[in-house]
Amino acid sequence: MVTAVWEDTTIASSGETVVVEGHHYFPPSAVDLSLLEMSPHTSVCPIKGLARYFHVRVGEALNENAAWTYNDPNPVAEGIRNHIAFWKGVEVA
Repeated sequence: MVTAVWEDTTIASSGETVVVEGHHYFPPSAVDLSLLEMSPHTSVCPIKGLARYFHVRVGEALNENAAWTYNDPNPVAEGIRNHIAFWKGVEVA
């Protein structure tokens, strides 16, 4: 089981993550979406496509752009469509 934890709160937990470039991508059903807020930030990966970001909020604590997803990935990254990955201090183990 892989979990994503920040501020002593479990954001995601799954035995079915997909690992790409060292990041665990969680299926959306494994993520507590109430802890995520859509961010206007985006980035482009030449392999995976356009990434959309989320802020993670736990109580009053905000971790900006700490999660991302590919809603319309390039064909080679289809396996992570709508899955969510974390960084910026979110512990994934």
